[in-house]
Amino acid sequence: MTAAISIRNLSKTYASGFEALKGVDLDVARGEIFALLGPNGAGKTTLISIVCGLVNASGGSVAVNGHDIVRDYRAARAAIGLVPQELATNAFESVWADVSFTRGLFGRKPDPAYIEKVLRQLSLWDKKDSKILALSGGMKRRVLIAKALAHEPDILFLDEPTAGVDVELRRDMWNLVRDLRAAGVTIVLTTHYIEEAEEMADRIGIITRGELLLVKEKAALMRDLGRKQLTLQLNSPIDALPPGLDGHGLELAAEGGEIVYSYETGGERTGITTLLRDLAEAGIRFRDLQTRQSSLEDIFVRLVNENREAAR
Repeated sequence: MTAAISIRNLSKTYASGFEALKGVDLDVARGEIFALLGPNGAGKTTLISIVCGLVNASGGSVAVNGHDIVRDYRAARAAIGLVPQELATNAFESVWADVSFTRGLFGRKPDPAYIEKVLRQLSLWDKKDSKILALSGGMKRRVLIAKALAHEPDILFLDEPTAGVDVELRRDMWNLVRDLRAAGVTIVLTTHYIEEAEEMADRIGIITRGELLLVKEKAALMRDLGRKQLTLQLNSPIDALPPGLDGHGLELAAEGGEIVYSYETGGERTGITTLLRDLAEAGIRFRDLQTRQSSLEDIFVRLVNENREAAR
């Protein structure tokens, strides 16, 4: 794997004593979409801010396209486009002027055709002469994305890019992300909409309390840590499970009208055959059954909760 971003033993402790990052190691491959998931305060924005040169690390190292972000910060920063959470724009400039100026900040020659292409992709072309002050929140978010792309970066960071935006912008953004990925741009995103990560990402990283719990390809994560639930709808409700079924880890639901059985999708044996045999021997009959595959959100919540419990 050729790394667009290489992070080694990265740590950050703020003046208050809060330890935001604890020895993080991470490689992000060129051309992949990498989703970093974690609860509020987990360290996602701190990690992104360090890589982008906005926050100084307390320890460790970061290289972007082989350039150390401290020793060779100009080359490292020029390779990165950042869409921050906050709506920070030059309110009194026009859309065209603000995006064009951002391109110039990185030493890029003027390219009106490229700026037009980006504005059209983001449905901003008819707003190009409008003052940013007069735009809606969703349109301002589009301007931030345009500014991040203005200098044609190799790596794009999207920090909660669709938080609080409308469905149309969310759709436009993910269409743009797919186009950028097809063109070889590396995408790193954080999002609270975990279904977006599940749909878009090649690999998933889960961070909590400043530590990376795991980094895996999405398909492997879903296979290895995913669970399925088998729900049996009973012919008649029961008050309690017979003692002979204790070993299956069953749960009663729907006021005794359903039995729920959870099992690992990556296991060699599901245990369903044995369960159905034991149910028959216990005299429990069911009229229907259905299965449900755990989502990325289920896995995320379970891992974060397990980590929280282990830390107590």
